[in-house]
Amino acid sequence: MGKKKRNFTRVVIGGDKHCGHRVGLTPPPWQSAILGRKYYNIQRELWKEFTGIIDYLKPIDVLMMNGDAIDGRGERSGGTELIVTNRQKQVDMAAHCINYCKAGKVVLTRGTPYHTGKTEEWEDMLADQVNADKIGDHEFYNINGVIFDVKHNIGTSTIPHGKFTAIARDRLWNLIWSEYKMQPKADILIRSHVHYYLHLGEVDWDGYITPALQGMGSKFGAKICSGIVHFGLIWFDIYDKPRKITGKRWEMDKYIIGIKSQRATVTKL
Repeated sequence: MGKKKRNFTRVVIGGDKHCGHRVGLTPPPWQSAILGRKYYNIQRELWKEFTGIIDYLKPIDVLMMNGDAIDGRGERSGGTELIVTNRQKQVDMAAHCINYCKAGKVVLTRGTPYHTGKTEEWEDMLADQVNADKIGDHEFYNINGVIFDVKHNIGTSTIPHGKFTAIARDRLWNLIWSEYKMQPKADILIRSHVHYYLHLGEVDWDGYITPALQGMGSKFGAKICSGIVHFGLIWFDIYDKPRKITGKRWEMDKYIIGIKSQRATVTKL
C-alpha cells in the first residue's frame, strides 16, 4: 500500500549557518581540530543535531535558509576564528548542508554584507550551486494561501523583555506598507540574524525570529554579549484548509537544544 498523501506542505526554516567559522555548521569533510579539540567536538555535535532533526522532518517540501550562510573573511578577528578561509569552500559547505535536506523547493535570503560579501554576493553563488528556486533580500511567499514575510535582519535589545519590540515594529511596518498596496499583508513574519529564538503574535498573525545554526564560540559573543544563544530551527505544516480547533491553516514547532560541548566550566582555584 502506498503512503497516504499529506494534506499539508512542510516548510523548514533555518538561518545563520556561518559555515567556515569554528562553531559554524560544519559537514564532516570540513570538521577540523586545527583551532582546538573543543571546537572539533562542537562541530561534530552541531552536525549530529542538525542532521538528526532534518532526518526526522523529511520529506521537506520547502526549505528556507534565511541568511548568513557563510562566515566570510572574519576581518574583525584577523581570521583567527575560521577553520576554512576560502569563501568558495565556505559556499561548498553551505551547499552540502542544504543538499542534505533534499527539499522539494529551496529559497534563500541574503544575509549581512560583513559575512556574505560587501562587494560581491556569495549567497547568490550558493543559490546557483544548489539550484535554488529563489533568492532575495526581502521576500514574500504564498504557501497554501498563507503569506510569509521573510527577511534576514532584525534589531535586538540588551534586555530580555525588549527583544519583542523589533518584530512588533516590523509587523506594523508591514501593515503600513500593505495599506499603500505595496506589500501583501503577511500572516507570518520570519526574521533571523540575532541568534536567539523568539515568537510574538496575535489572533491573525505570528512573528518568529529563528534560532541560529551556529553555536556559541565567537570572540565577539564571549567578550561583548550577554544574551542566550539558541541553536536550532523551526518548521511549519501549512494545511490545505483551516484547522478545526484553531481556525488557522498552519501549525508550527521548533527544535532548540543546548550544546553539551559548550557548557561553561568552573575553574577551581
